[in-house]
Amino acid sequence: MSWHKGMLCAFDLESTGVHVDTARIVTGCVSLINGTTGEAQTKTLLANPGIDIPEQATAIHGITTEHAREHGDDPAVVTGLLADTLMQRVYDGVPIVGCNVVYDFTLLDRETRRHGLEPFGDRLAAAQPVAIDVYVLDKAIDRYRKGSRKLTDLCSHYGVRIDGAHDASHDAIAAARVAYRIAQRNPRIAGMPLHDLHALQVKAKAEQARSFRDYLAQQGKPHGDVREEWPLIPFTTTPQGVEA
Repeated sequence: MSWHKGMLCAFDLESTGVHVDTARIVTGCVSLINGTTGEAQTKTLLANPGIDIPEQATAIHGITTEHAREHGDDPAVVTGLLADTLMQRVYDGVPIVGCNVVYDFTLLDRETRRHGLEPFGDRLAAAQPVAIDVYVLDKAIDRYRKGSRKLTDLCSHYGVRIDGAHDASHDAIAAARVAYRIAQRNPRIAGMPLHDLHALQVKAKAEQARSFRDYLAQQGKPHGDVREEWPLIPFTTTPQGVEA
């Protein structure tokens, strides 16, 4: 059976900002989806991030500082639950699906470290996960298509419904739908063993980053923050500059 007809774990975070080393998790979703039946078991959590949520972030996901303070849970608890739930799916051999997962994985890693939890990045690396990143995968198979590749644009291109952009649960499930459509339209991708598909994306992400760096250099624009690593930027004491 092709991977898209099996179990998929959709994952997304909404946060206080775009830089992984300073942002805090506001909401997170982990949804276990049956690719054949469409049935989903979805867990969505709201955190009180402990800092003010900038207006720019609220404008994207709709959650205010006041709402998070009143209704959000302890950020360490939320971070731990998200990391544990996601790792359980990884241990079960279920691929983790998202859009630009390097941001979400890296942010979750930094949050676990911030709260004194077992680093998510270390756990993920040890478990040798399979990730399916529709942002990376779409660009790998359709390199020269013009236009934006944000999740809403991918949904439009692949004819996928998105119930509410920049809501963690809606974005996670929409990314899984896009992954399903990519596999439907590309038998070679659908038939790949999952670890081969993961390796394809590792290579594709590095090539995409190098190409983008070259483009920025030609334009005389800064390009030092464009990273090749995927699906997670390793932790160092120097901020990495990875953006959503």
